[in-house]
Amino acid sequence: MLRIVSAFAAAALFAGPVLATVAIPGLVNSGQTAGGSVSTGTVVDANWVLAGGTAWNSTSINSRWLANNATSRWLTPASNGNESFDPAADGVYTYSLSFDLTGFAADTAAFTGRFAVDNQVTQILLNGTPISQAGPGSFNNWSGFSADSGFLGGLNTLAFTVRNFRQNGGNPTGLRVEFLSSTIEPLGNGNAVPEPASWAMLIAGFGLVGAAARRRHPALQFS
Repeated sequence: MLRIVSAFAAAALFAGPVLATVAIPGLVNSGQTAGGSVSTGTVVDANWVLAGGTAWNSTSINSRWLANNATSRWLTPASNGNESFDPAADGVYTYSLSFDLTGFAADTAAFTGRFAVDNQVTQILLNGTPISQAGPGSFNNWSGFSADSGFLGGLNTLAFTVRNFRQNGGNPTGLRVEFLSSTIEPLGNGNAVPEPASWAMLIAGFGLVGAAARRRHPALQFS
């Protein structure tokens, strides 16, 4: 019996700490500032960038698009979000977001999100690798996307490639992104403090060891 409870206590003592998951740092919605609020007015987006151009959060967007709100805003290639583009040929716009996972276990990361777009998203890349997406999307409904692999231990880049169809006029383009959930575990270290469950297991183990020892070695009797 003593061997059993001793093994139990040892397991409790040497069990690694239970590390809590946290939200992935740096994953921010389009139109969201680093502090978590949403931008106001017509401004350059604080986190998302447009390859070869500037990603704007505009107060002027097409009336058929999902309306900007306190959660996210549209990214557009011009300060006037309703400006017409690509009259002679399809246009391609790549919007990207970078986030740093230094200090975190990249293989534990996962996120889900949704996007709206005019006209369509042709691919979503995480560090150059395609991730899952629910169709090309539209400007008046949300489409889903997610990833649970392909993360790096340092700088990561999430990129959306947007295709805008050629038209003679009245042809704005934009992208809007929201993250619905994300989780990642911090990297463990030798100074990590055990979670309450680990402490309880440890105390219970030593209690059982003490009780077994008392039963095995009764107190000496003196005459």
